[in-house]
Amino acid sequence: TIQNYLADQALWPKLSTDLPEFAEAEAGVKKEIDRLMGIQGKRSVDSIHKELGHILWEHVGMGRTKEGLEEGLKKMKALREEFNKNLFIPGKKEGLNVELDKAIHLRDFILMGELIAYDALHRNESCGGHFREEYQTEEGEAKRDDEHFFYVGCWEYQGNDTTAPVLNKEPLEYEAIKVQTRNYKN
Repeated sequence: TIQNYLADQALWPKLSTDLPEFAEAEAGVKKEIDRLMGIQGKRSVDSIHKELGHILWEHVGMGRTKEGLEEGLKKMKALREEFNKNLFIPGKKEGLNVELDKAIHLRDFILMGELIAYDALHRNESCGGHFREEYQTEEGEAKRDDEHFFYVGCWEYQGNDTTAPVLNKEPLEYEAIKVQTRNYKN
């Protein structure tokens, strides 16, 4: 189990942090913490988190449409802007600050929500749990498009999160199974 693995790690010698990469990462984290703590807005982390949940539920859920995904992306971008301008984190950056910890995670959740919406909007098909209402059979079943979407996609922001992310593709290669559309009728 994971706890046994982690318990064994405590006995290993500590890695040296005397490398430029560690110093660069630490400086970046400190800069981001200072930025977040310096916003001094009016909205709590929890209120923004709750709003993100509603946006994802309404626009990026299991049943999706092009219009809904576009609206969800628009709302998440506005929410990210609100987060960056009107966030309030009580307390200090030194020591334990649960709200600061939640804010750091929430920033990542907003970006991840946007990436999920970008991917869903890009995929003009229905596959598995990703049901685009525009792409279904006459019987209401998922309609796949393996000719154009038979790959693993990984989206990334390059350098910053103010420009549209870039899609990286890795082809799928199955040897032991035959790829087919799910059939819930039999």
